[in-house]
Amino acid sequence: MADSVYERESTGQERDFELSLRPKRLAEFIGQRPVVENLSVYIAAARKRDEPLDHILFSGMPGLGKTTLANLIATELGANMHGSSGPALERAGDLVGLLTNLEHGDVLFIDEIHRLPAPVEEFLYSAMEDFHVDIQIDQGPAARSVRVNLKHFTLVGATTREGLLSAPFRARFGVFERLDPYPAEDILQIVTRSARLLELPMDGEAAALIAARSRGTPRVANRILRRLRDVAQVRGKGRLTLELAEQGLRMLGIDAIGLTELDRRILRVIAEQGGGPIGLKTIAVAVGEEEDTIEDAYEPHLIREGLLQKTPRGRKLTDKANALLAR
Repeated sequence: MADSVYERESTGQERDFELSLRPKRLAEFIGQRPVVENLSVYIAAARKRDEPLDHILFSGMPGLGKTTLANLIATELGANMHGSSGPALERAGDLVGLLTNLEHGDVLFIDEIHRLPAPVEEFLYSAMEDFHVDIQIDQGPAARSVRVNLKHFTLVGATTREGLLSAPFRARFGVFERLDPYPAEDILQIVTRSARLLELPMDGEAAALIAARSRGTPRVANRILRRLRDVAQVRGKGRLTLELAEQGLRMLGIDAIGLTELDRRILRVIAEQGGGPIGLKTIAVAVGEEEDTIEDAYEPHLIREGLLQKTPRGRKLTDKANALLAR
């Protein structure tokens, strides 16, 4: 149960829950102030010129608001939003229907854009730069290429691994924005706002505790709040107090620095190998989790807490991690 709070992907019910808490306008977005200010200027300028916005690439850990910002961009532009993901676009043909259905100024959002296969990525080059695609008709001697002109659109890509994008692909984006983990005061505002939308009475100390355990990630904060709402309704009188929040976090297995059982298992696996260095694949097999999930959802927090080091030879525990495990 605990580690589901940190999963990269949302289930259907979780998506509905997260959608209900998303801001409706860019001005309502809490945190990431430099990013929001930049986007506000770019959007206002594009509207003033009556031009589509430049293509945008968002990078950063899962759960920081990349998808939310893409939706808000479309809203602020008064444009339609069309979404897909890198793993879902296996062939260039999968893109054709998406691209040809775009209207002038529409926003095409591709999540996990670093996972696009190379042929699909290359197919996007002319679409992004010249707003046309060349489609091959038939095969063999009868094969011919047909050029299809596209309406001018804005591609918004989201990635947790910007370094995996090829240089030619990156060069076709006009705006690059990196989202960083949120400071506790921003997460506190987000938790307070979410509780208000959920009509959940909550003590300030409980909100501060959730903010402190959320790894600086709004998605994590909202998922914790959802679980603690259950605790408040079943074990309390509907109000989330500090005591109930502490109980709920113990149930979730989240400790004082935001570590879960899987975090601790990762650290123990490395400790059992002499403290490292140890390869990511070995860790993934030992804890029964995907390499991408460990690297994207767990390692960043362990590194920020000073518990883990990434070296050319693999992952290695710090003195702080050894002291933590020795308790």
